[in-house]
Amino acid sequence: MSPPRASRPRVVVVGMGRLGGALALALAAKRWPVRVLARSEDGRRRAVELGLRLASESDVAQARVCLLCVPDKAVPLAAEELKPRLSRGAALVHCAGALSLEALGAPRGRVLGSFHPLVAVSDPRDSLAGNSVALSTRSRWLREVLERMAKDAGLRALRVPEKHRAAYHAGAVLSAGGVVAALSAAVEAFRVAGISEEDALAALLPLTRSALRGVEARGLAAGYTGPIARGDSGVVAAHLAALPPVAGEVYRPLSRRGVQLVGHRLPPEARAALEKLLDSETPRRR
Repeated sequence: MSPPRASRPRVVVVGMGRLGGALALALAAKRWPVRVLARSEDGRRRAVELGLRLASESDVAQARVCLLCVPDKAVPLAAEELKPRLSRGAALVHCAGALSLEALGAPRGRVLGSFHPLVAVSDPRDSLAGNSVALSTRSRWLREVLERMAKDAGLRALRVPEKHRAAYHAGAVLSAGGVVAALSAAVEAFRVAGISEEDALAALLPLTRSALRGVEARGLAAGYTGPIARGDSGVVAAHLAALPPVAGEVYRPLSRRGVQLVGHRLPPEARAALEKLLDSETPRRR
C-alpha cells in the first residue's frame, strides 16, 4: 500500500551538524513537524540552543520521513541502525551528494531517496534559500514531499539520474571548493608580488564576485574575461614566467579550459599561440 499523501509529514533529521541544523531550522520555520535526533551530547545541546525540538523514540517511530544529515561514510551504518526504529511506511532519505540510493541498503519495501542541497553551509543558521537541491527517488509520493520541502526551504529542485551521481557531485565540488582552491593560488601569486593574504583576499573576493555576476548576466563564454579572452599570449607568457610552480600548476589547466570556452571567437593564429604556450613547459622564474 502506498504511503498516505501529506503536504508536510512528520520529519526526523538525524545529525546536528551544520547541514542538519540548517535544514531543521528551515523546515521548522515553515511549520513542518520536525524533530532532531542528535548523535552526541554536544549535538543535543546545539539543537536546544537553536530552538529545535529533540526527537524521542516515539517521534522516530511516528516519522514519515527520516533525513540522514551525517557524513557520507556514516550513511550506510546510520541507515541500518535507523531502519528497525522507523515505521515500515517511513521514507529513508540521505543528504550526501556523491552517494546513490544504494548507500541506504536494500529497500525491502521501504521508500528511499536523497536530498542534497547545493549550498556551502558553514553554520546551522545559514539560509538555504536561493540555492538548488538535487533530488532522487523512485517514489512519486516521496518526490512530491521532497519537492515541497525544497520549495519551503527556498531551494530549486534538480532531478539527478542515479547513474550520473558522481559526475553531478564532481561538478558541484568544482564550483565551490574548486573556486576556493583557485583563489588560494591567486593569493599565492599576490604573495610573490609582496601582498599579504589579508590584503589579497580584500582585493580578490570582490573581483571574483564581479566575474560571477558577469556569468550570471551573460553566460559562461560572454562572461569570461582576461588575456585568454583577448587572445593575448604575451601577457599569458609573462604570467607563467612570474608565477611560482604551485600557482602555475593551477593557472595552466584553467587557462586551457578558458581557451576551449572562448577559442571559437579568437583569430586562429591567436588561439594557436595560446595553445602552444599553455602546452609547453612552464618557464623558470628568474
